[in-house]
Amino acid sequence: MLRKQADAVPELPVGARLMVPVMSATGGSGRTTVARLLGAGLALSGSTVVLDLAPRLSSPWPALLAGQNAGGLAALPPDRPLTRSAVQQACVVQRTRAVGPDADGAAWHLLSDGQEWHTRPLDLPENPAAWYQLAAIGGWQAVVADTVHLLAHDLLAARCAGQTGRTRGWYDLPFAVPVLCAAATAQGMRSLQQAVMVLHAEGLPLQRTVVALVATGDGRPPVAVRAGAAMLSSRTAAVVQVPHDPQVHAHSLAAARLRQRTLQAGARLTGAVLAAAHAAWGHPLPEAPHPAPVTPAPRPAPAIPANSATSAASFAVAGPGTPALATTPAVTAS
Repeated sequence: MLRKQADAVPELPVGARLMVPVMSATGGSGRTTVARLLGAGLALSGSTVVLDLAPRLSSPWPALLAGQNAGGLAALPPDRPLTRSAVQQACVVQRTRAVGPDADGAAWHLLSDGQEWHTRPLDLPENPAAWYQLAAIGGWQAVVADTVHLLAHDLLAARCAGQTGRTRGWYDLPFAVPVLCAAATAQGMRSLQQAVMVLHAEGLPLQRTVVALVATGDGRPPVAVRAGAAMLSSRTAAVVQVPHDPQVHAHSLAAARLRQRTLQAGARLTGAVLAAAHAAWGHPLPEAPHPAPVTPAPRPAPAIPANSATSAASFAVAGPGTPALATTPAVTAS
């Protein structure tokens, strides 16, 4: 039966691009675990990349790049057009078992900052449009973004400042199905409910938002979590319970074997995201639009000289939150 579930995952059209930003209201919400499960699950539908938006020393992803011949985000030059082959070669290839005891998961890409800890920090873009543009150059059909901003605070701060904000920026991208993560605890549910209230107040589409409740231990979820999940099921596209997995906690993202029920939760998450996308835009998904080309704005010289290994750090930034990838709308594989 599990093999049939895996085979039933619908394939994405070649020209489609499904954006899946994984967000949370607080830290410790299991966001990166959910991003990993989605990367493995969506890889069964088409070419998939997981984008690591966290600074190097606060992210668990760079450990997976150690010892592999991939330059990561630092290999993307900020001053000349990027090609599809260059972007894909900067990634490492991951393969996570998707579902079933003998089922081999499809390969997916990971793009992160794999430099040594002491190198100059990368100047990563805040604007989601820059990451969309990078994904378009890479030619992926499914894009999972492991974000770092706290969505409720971001929405409130953006409203007070009269700006768009990162959360709305992700929602506004073409074919975006956000996934909201929260710890399956009473406090985690309160934070999630507050975040959903803020999203509703801002008029953001909850009907294409998937909720992932990540258990922090074995056993039945608290009453507050079960009640909150029932309430959110009627307001969002789906609520998926992700069970506690000691392999993840013991080995972080390098866990070789995940529990069967964790794999099943990943399959449910993937199915919920695809179902929300098809409900919003039809089946199959339409062709993805090409991002408009942009020209990098002049940047002041850094106070600390950057060597050649780190000079590519600002691959998509021309200023605070401004995308500046030098490319053209029509990107060809090379």
